[in-house]
Amino acid sequence: MASRGVKGAGAAGGVLKASDLQKLSLDQLKAVKEQSDLEVNLLEDSLKKISVAAARLEAAASALDDLSLRPKGKKMLVPLTASLYVSGTLDDSEKILVDVGTGYFIEQKTMAEGKDYCVRKLSLLKSNHDELSEMAAKKKNVADESGLLLQAKIKQASASA
Repeated sequence: MASRGVKGAGAAGGVLKASDLQKLSLDQLKAVKEQSDLEVNLLEDSLKKISVAAARLEAAASALDDLSLRPKGKKMLVPLTASLYVSGTLDDSEKILVDVGTGYFIEQKTMAEGKDYCVRKLSLLKSNHDELSEMAAKKKNVADESGLLLQAKIKQASASA
């Protein structure tokens, strides 16, 4: 039952101190190590997803820059999927649709609004990335400390037995 309390503390975002870890039993240390490793893996997956989203947003901002340079009536290939393109003609380069996720699009009245959206979203992603990186580093420290303590306690238990 004590190990559940330890897991709950880690999941709530609290970071255990080295002095707290030394007070834990072998089973509790194993639970803390497993929970910390799981949280680190989840945070690293989230960081990768944020990086992919930021790269896609940067590509979209670059495409907006390219699109703004093209004259009205310019023939171009329009992507329907990642590998399917159809030919089309640029009607109005000022009005654009911005994909805001889950199949929803917002029409921006000007190209500048679309670029501003990309800049704001990139800024948000960067701050989220920085926050998650810091959290992942703390969780990794807890996992490393608990792993070292676990090895020391196992060695100590086998030596005294």
